[in-house]
Amino acid sequence: MQVDTSPSTRRTGRGIVGAVSIAAILAMTACAPASRTGTSAPVALPRASLTSPEPSTTVEVVPQPSLSPPISYPRTGSGRWRTASRDGRVAGDSGPLRRYRVALERGITGVRVEDFADRVTKTLAGGRSWTATGEVRLQRVGARDPYDFTIYLATPRTRDELCGDAAAGEVDEYTSCRNGPSVVLNVARWVHGVPRYGASLGTYRSYMINHETGHALGHHHELCPGPGRKAPVMEQQTLGLHGCVANGWPIVRGKRLSGAPGQYNDPVPAP
Repeated sequence: MQVDTSPSTRRTGRGIVGAVSIAAILAMTACAPASRTGTSAPVALPRASLTSPEPSTTVEVVPQPSLSPPISYPRTGSGRWRTASRDGRVAGDSGPLRRYRVALERGITGVRVEDFADRVTKTLAGGRSWTATGEVRLQRVGARDPYDFTIYLATPRTRDELCGDAAAGEVDEYTSCRNGPSVVLNVARWVHGVPRYGASLGTYRSYMINHETGHALGHHHELCPGPGRKAPVMEQQTLGLHGCVANGWPIVRGKRLSGAPGQYNDPVPAP
C-alpha cells in the first residue's frame, strides 16, 4: 500500500499586503508572550494565505494469489485414466531414448493431469535427475504414441491392482511401486507424504518420481551409506531413512549418489 506522506499544509505568507500594516505586525510581535521554547508565539494569518493541498487518498491494492484447491481422492478409484498431452522435448544429451506417458486416475480431484505431468516432466528433466547422468534420455509422449513405460497417479486400491498385490491376495495401499511398464505413484503419499521424513512435501514428491522411475530405468534398492549422510534416491525412504537424511535426487553436488545394494526389512504401515 502506498500512501502520500507529503506535508499537509505549507505557509507562504503571501496575500496579506494591504490587510495589516507592517507597524501593526511589529507591534503584535513585540507584545506577544514568549512560548515555552523561548520563541515568539506565531502570528495568526488569514486563511487566504494558507496553501492546503488535499492529501492523496489513492491506495494501491495488491491482488492476492488464489489458493489451489486441495487434492482429494477415493480409496477405490475408477480404474479409468486421463492421459497428458505429448511434450516433444527430449531431456538429456546422451544415452538411449526412453519414452513415457503420464496418466491421472479419474476420481482424483484438485489436480489437473497436465499439471501433474508437468511436475513429473520438470523433475525428470532437471539437472539432478536421471537425465543428467548422461546414461539416458527421456521424452514424454501422448496417449497414442509408442512408449516404454507409464507414470500413473493412482488411488490406493488401484495402486494394489497395478502393482500386483491384489492378484497375490495382499493389501498394501501405502507405498508406490514399479511393476513392469507401470510406474505407480500412490496419490495418498503424493498428498500426505510420510511421517518423520524430515523434508518438505515437494522433496518427497521428487523422491517418489525419481525412485520409481529409477526402477523403470533398471536401478535397484540401495542402503544408507552412513548416519547423517544424504540418502540415495534408491533407498526405500518411504519406509525409513536408517540414519540418513532425506533426499529426492539421484545426483547430489554434481555426482551420482549411491549406496550399497540391498534393502531393509521395514514393515509397511497400515493405509
